[in-house]
Amino acid sequence: MFESLSAKLSVVFKKLSGRGKLTEKDVDEALREVRLALLEADVNFKVAKGFIARVRQRAVGGEVLESLTPAQQVIKIVNQELTGIFGGGPHKLAQSSTPPTVILMTGLQGAGKTTTTAKLALHLRRGGGRPLMVAADPYRPAAVNQLLTLGKQLDLPVYADEQAKSVDAICKQAMKRAKELSSTTVILDTAGRLHVDSELMDELERIRDALHPTEVLLIADAMTGQEAVRIADEFHAKVGLTGVILTKMDGDARGGAALSLTSVTGVPIKFVGVGEKLDALEAFHPDRMASRILGMGDMLSFIEKAEAAIDQKKAMEMEKKMRQARFDLDDFLDQLQEVKKMGPISQLLDMIPGFSGGANKLNVNLDEGQVKRVEAIVLSMTPEERHHPDVIDGSRRRRISRGSGTTPQEVNQLLNQFRQMQKLMKQMSSGRMRNLPSLRI
Repeated sequence: MFESLSAKLSVVFKKLSGRGKLTEKDVDEALREVRLALLEADVNFKVAKGFIARVRQRAVGGEVLESLTPAQQVIKIVNQELTGIFGGGPHKLAQSSTPPTVILMTGLQGAGKTTTTAKLALHLRRGGGRPLMVAADPYRPAAVNQLLTLGKQLDLPVYADEQAKSVDAICKQAMKRAKELSSTTVILDTAGRLHVDSELMDELERIRDALHPTEVLLIADAMTGQEAVRIADEFHAKVGLTGVILTKMDGDARGGAALSLTSVTGVPIKFVGVGEKLDALEAFHPDRMASRILGMGDMLSFIEKAEAAIDQKKAMEMEKKMRQARFDLDDFLDQLQEVKKMGPISQLLDMIPGFSGGANKLNVNLDEGQVKRVEAIVLSMTPEERHHPDVIDGSRRRRISRGSGTTPQEVNQLLNQFRQMQKLMKQMSSGRMRNLPSLRI
């Protein structure tokens, strides 16, 4: 996510930091490179031009040029202006004063509406809500079946009526069902449609006028860049969008759609999809995203992910073991599996300050395959070996490597690094570790 842009901006600001005092010419040269980086990231031309003009106006003032840390002041201004491009403050979902809140999901066919509907429902349930998903696409039986399957998988209620001939009838009955279930939110998964299809757009307007949804969300593919922005603009003109969910953000190294959308359309981004798993949906925070782009990390999101994924009771038990230096390979495996729940390790590194593009900076390929190999090595050990790794000799290493599909060298590397970790745990003082081990997976 924004990997290409982050890398280029990092180079620009590193050069700027190396110059000490800055002149107006230095700022202009840096901003030319920033402008080029934005355009290469597929940011809308007018958005990029306006952004550079605002940054320059603030950056060539005496407060910056005469500052003892002018480069840091420029980065601060860029951070603030990036936050502004994204629309400023928090972009939370609005809530109806009289439940249920109705959310109308719209977009092109194939944009990921049905999967995103399930992701959003899961997100709302985790926040204490009682969502009802509605299969409001009578034209495509596969979409109805997909939503029913996802509902069963997540243990979430789905209203579907495959006999109904109109969306209006489905929505009317769905609202009755929502009241019976005391649902707090109704999410309508409507049919995919082109903005130029007047008949289907009229249908969308009828649903909006009949149900008065609190949120009208467009599901757009971030990978399509400026096309996603154009589609958002067209849908907004027709039905009045209240927000956008950008899917496939994890696969978009440029980020042009996200950086242009709100400035061009006036519609805020509410969520971003960051993976295929059903929990891979993140609330969109402009300030946090700006910090990620500039390599400052996003510790708030990191903490939120940890709180949602990690079992607090197990964490306390693990802390006690670490204090008493009783941490073994079984505990290590538990920790690895807890971290996996938080998402891909490369995405987590991007949230830690100084680790934007973390996997590349460490020159380590942190893919799921390597994590699985570590798990396989530990799982190929006997309980005794996991509790007392010192008993593992040459023949045991060979047996473990055969059982895990790895090499004796990989087994040896893991054991050596685990011993380093154990040594560091003995240095714990007052419950805090003086150093953290660099465990290469």
